[in-house]
Amino acid sequence: MTTPLVAIIGRPNVGKSTLFNRLVGGRPALVHDTPHLTRDRRYGDADYFGQPLRLVDTGGLDPEAATEVIGAGIHRQAMRAIEESDALVLVVDGRSGVSSVDHELAKQLRATGKPLFLAVNKIDHPKADVLVHEFHELGLGDAYAISAAHGRGIDPLLEAIVEATVGPKEPVAAHDPLFDAEPEDFADEGAEEESDANAAIGPLRVAFVGRPNAGKSSLTNRLLGEERSLVHDVAGTTTDPVDAPFTIGGRDYVLVDTAGIRRKAKIDADIERIAVSMALGQIERADVAVLVIDAGIGPAEQDARIAGKIEEAGRALVIALNKSDLVTGEAKKSELKELTKDTFHFLTWAPTVMLSAQRGDGVDRLLDTVDKVAAEHRRRIPTAQLNRFFAEVIEEMPPPLHHGRAIRIHYITQGAIRPPTFILWANQPEGLAPSYKRFIANRLRQAYGFKGTPIRLFVKARKDRHDRE
Repeated sequence: MTTPLVAIIGRPNVGKSTLFNRLVGGRPALVHDTPHLTRDRRYGDADYFGQPLRLVDTGGLDPEAATEVIGAGIHRQAMRAIEESDALVLVVDGRSGVSSVDHELAKQLRATGKPLFLAVNKIDHPKADVLVHEFHELGLGDAYAISAAHGRGIDPLLEAIVEATVGPKEPVAAHDPLFDAEPEDFADEGAEEESDANAAIGPLRVAFVGRPNAGKSSLTNRLLGEERSLVHDVAGTTTDPVDAPFTIGGRDYVLVDTAGIRRKAKIDADIERIAVSMALGQIERADVAVLVIDAGIGPAEQDARIAGKIEEAGRALVIALNKSDLVTGEAKKSELKELTKDTFHFLTWAPTVMLSAQRGDGVDRLLDTVDKVAAEHRRRIPTAQLNRFFAEVIEEMPPPLHHGRAIRIHYITQGAIRPPTFILWANQPEGLAPSYKRFIANRLRQAYGFKGTPIRLFVKARKDRHDRE
């Protein structure tokens, strides 16, 4: 089954990202009434009655804005989406009528020779269907009246796209053996599929997070070898999180470029607040978070806050000191290392990589480190091995008394991975001091590594035999 790539094109503020969100599900793209909010290509997956579709959202095309640096970048990103797509959807604003930009885009898209569909958006009620007629002057054939915000008219549009790119769906024959199969016939097949799904690791999701202008987009582009995210020295160039599939050395990744995260007190615009919220949300979805820091400036308190969010979310973490080519001389490098160590004193387990996204120095080392911490993040220690280790720890330093009674830790198990989570079974869980739990966590790291991943440690009750009598 082929998966067509469908590009959503149009001038600013016609509802392209709203349509993208409607088709993909949820709110993966930032939506606001500010022009040029979408700047990079955003990809997502949709399904129409079993037929998968791959969608790409693009920034608004405006000839006047294309003369500016960011506007030109948006234009390049949209042109790339048009080139690589199998079909195109031109979205227009049904309430504002036909514009000269719509005419220009229609002419340009017709010249591609690709299947082209006209979606007249913001037709929220059947009474407004009459507004669609004037768009026939664009010469694009059928015009689909839709409301991306409310979901009206989406099915006919999707049906036409699927038929043009894949062909009409063949009806299932009446004698198809699936109709005659009993439920138990599927039992083994389903179990096998579930087992395969559980065994598959899938692409490694890597989120680049950090303050504005740290070089997250430059690093994403360097790894991909193309301009996938716009780069500009104006803070806030990236708004939506940008997902980019990436394969190297037989390993699959999804690289996620996010908006710069500033302190709440410095965030004024609604757009930036939403963008920051979406960036923080990407930490939760990631396997590994790469905290990108401008080495020329050095880490700051806000970087420590972001790192704390990553630790709270239980994600693997790599600290990337970007623009390290700007740090010259041993004295400056030594000062940077000390500042990094002091800023992240609570994250001694997080590895640091010095690199330059602009020159490419250290980028391969970053990927190697990401792979290593991802492996540590999902590492599991066999229970028997774990308890042989733990017996030595208890013998070396027994837990202190609690209210005059000895705390007995009967055994330890690993309850989960991503992050590695351990459970201690003790007769007095409430009496085990945080300092002793930190001691155990440190001994786990000494014995098994867990470099780059937080460790979770919980204590549960299990009474002694004499307590139960």
